[in-house]
Amino acid sequence: MSTGDLRESSARVDRSTPQDGVSLDPRASAARRSWAAAALLVPLALALPAWLAEDQALVVSHLRSARPVVDPPAIPLHVNESVQHWMEQFQTTRRVEFEALLQRRGLFEGMIRGKLRERGMPEDLLYLAMIESGLSPVAESHVSAVGLWQFMGPTALHLGLRVDDYVDERRDPVRATDAALDYLEYLYERFGSWYLAAAAYNAGPSRVERILHRHADGRTGDEDIYWEVLRYLPRETREYVPRLVATAILANEQDALGQSFDSLDAYEFDMVFVPGRTPLATVAESLDVDDDIVRDLNPHLVRGLTPPGEIYGVRVPIGGTPMVMAYMAEGPTQARAD
Repeated sequence: MSTGDLRESSARVDRSTPQDGVSLDPRASAARRSWAAAALLVPLALALPAWLAEDQALVVSHLRSARPVVDPPAIPLHVNESVQHWMEQFQTTRRVEFEALLQRRGLFEGMIRGKLRERGMPEDLLYLAMIESGLSPVAESHVSAVGLWQFMGPTALHLGLRVDDYVDERRDPVRATDAALDYLEYLYERFGSWYLAAAAYNAGPSRVERILHRHADGRTGDEDIYWEVLRYLPRETREYVPRLVATAILANEQDALGQSFDSLDAYEFDMVFVPGRTPLATVAESLDVDDDIVRDLNPHLVRGLTPPGEIYGVRVPIGGTPMVMAYMAEGPTQARAD
């Protein structure tokens, strides 16, 4: 995915280059004092978002109560030769690949659909993430587009995502989804068509706009325009919307027929705030779970520990927050990587 002039070959943004190795603080008494301070800070860090959330919830509740009840919008699912080609592929030579995608759908479907409903956006945009990354938050393309929604580095920064040596929010399913939906809303407002918005998401809005000016008199606001300019789009983008439409049609048919596959558990978590440089392995130890469980909930922590110099929220299995806080308050001798 790109944003025209914002596309670049490297998605990495270096802000500092600390040593890769870590060492443990040998001064146990100093470590315990640090953890005692952290034990005081953590409840405050937990309480502040809760207080802010109460006020925000009142505002959101008022706004929602004032909105009229309307049917959710939908992406028109045109069926033509290009779409039929991909439908046949997903039912034959790519059937195993497609069924694997449907299995992964359960991991992020609830979260993404919920955010789309809140914004009044078509829920079938879920399948854009499916064709972008296979619904993998750690996916990386040959041009260094990263994450569930395949952001390039400059695009991610432009949309407010954090990308540095410790945190890459392109890999954060929640933050990246919010940014992707912000961007898709902007593209829809710009082109007045979900097909053109999807094409611009893939090829960049400037490129799509130039093609529209050259081959469609600059027209926007009609889904049929995409098919008019299809042959002028970059090759990848020519296949992009047909794949999206074919995926949505077949997935919706599976749902309508009640057919299902063994689905991955939904991405759900609680949040606990811990000191900087806390290894995820320490968080896993406090919960008595495998390290991979905590790492899978925090794919955006690229070094496997929280960034230094800040209290940082770590995602843990539901119900795990009190256990982590108690463990941290006790001052584990190997709780930080100093």
